[in-house]
Amino acid sequence: MPIWPTGVETLAKLCYNAYLMITAENKSIAIALTQTSKNDVGSPQAQASILTARIKEITEHIKLNKHDFMARRGLMQMVGARKKLLKYLESKDFDAYKKVVAKLGLRK
Repeated sequence: MPIWPTGVETLAKLCYNAYLMITAENKSIAIALTQTSKNDVGSPQAQASILTARIKEITEHIKLNKHDFMARRGLMQMVGARKKLLKYLESKDFDAYKKVVAKLGLRK
């Protein structure tokens, strides 16, 4: 069972700093949320979780800095990468896909 701070069941409850990129703590929490085994850091589930955490942080940054077009471009690239990972996961293991989407709080 993954271990994360009390009260954090989804990525939506993590605290983000709009001026810093993803912290090591938030990254480890994101990985722990969806990892399939204790040493899992590279599965599609874990990668999608990390990307979701980064997307949430960059979204907060863009809300404060509306004219940061390079951050916006990076955000679009990350959204595309997450979409490809989720599409792959959906085709390979639909049950795992549904669990990941529910845990990450995505609208699919």
